[in-house]
This record gives sequence, structure tokens and C-alpha cells, in this order.
Amino acid sequence: MTYQLAIGDRSYSSWSLRGWLLFEKFGLPVKCHTGVLYTDDFQHLLAEFAPARLVPAVRTPEGEVIGESLAIAETLAERHPEAGLWPADPAARAMARYMAAEMCTSFTALRGDCPMNLLVSYEDSAPRAEVLADLARLELIWSRARDRFGVDGPWLFGRYTAADAFFAPVATRIATYNLPAADAAMAYVTAHLADPSFRRWRAMGKAQNLIQPSYAKPYPERVWPGPAPLTAEIAKGPSENAACPYSGDPVTDFLLLDGKVWGFCNPFCRDKTLADPEAWPAFMAMVSR
Repeated sequence: MTYQLAIGDRSYSSWSLRGWLLFEKFGLPVKCHTGVLYTDDFQHLLAEFAPARLVPAVRTPEGEVIGESLAIAETLAERHPEAGLWPADPAARAMARYMAAEMCTSFTALRGDCPMNLLVSYEDSAPRAEVLADLARLELIWSRARDRFGVDGPWLFGRYTAADAFFAPVATRIATYNLPAADAAMAYVTAHLADPSFRRWRAMGKAQNLIQPSYAKPYPERVWPGPAPLTAEIAKGPSENAACPYSGDPVTDFLLLDGKVWGFCNPFCRDKTLADPEAWPAFMAMVSR
């Protein structure tokens, strides 16, 4: 029952992040297929998921292809009602769907001026009035959901739902471009930055190390405002472990953490761990034994 998911660069593709979270946060089995944005590689990926024109795109275990994030969310909710992608309360569910739909069609100034970039954070991006207007609208609808349905947790409707997956890239934009936000909105952004699933996604993007020059902005940089990762560095073996904590395969690549060397089955496994060791439960379980 594994789904196939087409995504773009993890550091830049906001819609890919949304699609991935719809699986990751709700425990649905998925295998990712990645294409590098703006290259022939990306077009080859899309050809494998025809007739989808963009990412994310999903192929079901039965072979049906689904494009567009809302369609993916609704299909998964229908196929996996036990996963709870949408709120259980009918009024909350209607609001969540409305908010996700608005995310898909609105906030064009914010999305255009502040494209998702998880590799940097800027001190001041001098947002235009149109961007500030988008931020004000976000604060309004976020507070409406939180005040009515989200009092029992950090998310829009208390527990994490598909609506939070749709707004996750917006939270990263506020972090990347240091955009002004009220305390309640910033608390919601902070919840996204600290979320282990998001931290794993960002760590995998750093491990990919794909640089898209068109996303660079001429602003002074600052430290990423999310949780500071544990300090680790590339090392040489031998390691404390003989098998990779993720695949179980023999180790070939190594990192040093807290004076001990740990091994992985390939550079990507090592580098995603290097980027944020605490984001990976299998690794942390191994080192804490």
C-alpha cells in the first residue's frame, strides 16, 4: 500500500513540502521521487507522473495519478479516514478546508516576493505593503481558527491537520525573511520550525545541497531562527555502529558527535543527520543506548 510521491528541491519547493507533510504527519506509507527544479531531470520526473503538470504528484498503489495538493489531501482523507487529515468536528473541518483553499489561491505578493528558501534567513527583507497585507490576512484567519478550535494545542485546530501542512511553507517564509508577525502568529510559526517532521525535511534539503541562484536575495543574513542543531562534523571510521540506523546496511560514511564516531550506509544518510541530528529518532535512539 505504498504511494509514490513526486517532489522538487526540498529547500525551495513549497508545494512539495505540503505534499510530503500530508503523508509524513499522518503515517501514510510513501516513496519519494525527486527532480531538480528547472532542469531536464524535473521534466523527466513529471513524465513519469503524467498527466500531472506540477509537483507534488501522487501515484496510488493502484496506479492512479493525482495532481494538485488539495486533490491529494482530499483523496488521502477519503482513502484513510482513520488518519484524521481534517478535523473531526464538522465546523472545524469546513473552516480548515476553506483556509487550505484560500492558501492555494491567495497571498500572491507574499509568495512572489518571498519564495521558500530553507537554506538562509535574512535580517530585514523590507516587505512591500502588499506583503504586509497578506501577512495581516494570515494573522486574521489563523487567529480565527486558533481562538475557536485551537486552544488545546499549538496548531490551528488543536492537533495537527492538513490545514497546518498547507500553511507550513508560509511559516518558513516568515522565518526566512524575518517578516513582522504578532505574538500569536509567531508562536504558530515557531511550532512549525520546531516540528520534527519539518526539521527532517529541512535537513534533507541541506543534505541535497542544491543551490538555485535565482532564489538568493540581497539582504544581510542571520542565523536560522528554528531550534539550533547539535554540533556534528564529518569524520573517518571506524564507528561505534556497524549498521546504518536507517537502512540496516553496512556503514561507509561517518560523522562525529559528542566525541564518538557514527556510521551510515551512504553520504545522504550521513549528511541529513549531520544537518540536524536530533530530528532523526532512529539515530538518537542509537546514540543514547
